[in-house]
Amino acid sequence: MYQAVRARLCALVCAVRAVRRDAGMVTSEYAMGIVAAVAFAVVLYKVVTSGAVSAELQDMVRRALRAKA
Repeated sequence: MYQAVRARLCALVCAVRAVRRDAGMVTSEYAMGIVAAVAFAVVLYKVVTSGAVSAELQDMVRRALRAKA
């Protein structure tokens, strides 16, 4: 009985230590994800606001509004 309790306690302590070691890693992964998302948003904004794409989007909206149901 003593050995089973000791083994279970040791496994629990090891699991807690493993979580503590990775605590900083999660924060850096979130930061890199946010930086990547912002960079993608900036590129997408530049593409959508460019002259050619903007004209095409406006043309599509005009055609959709003129369409008969």
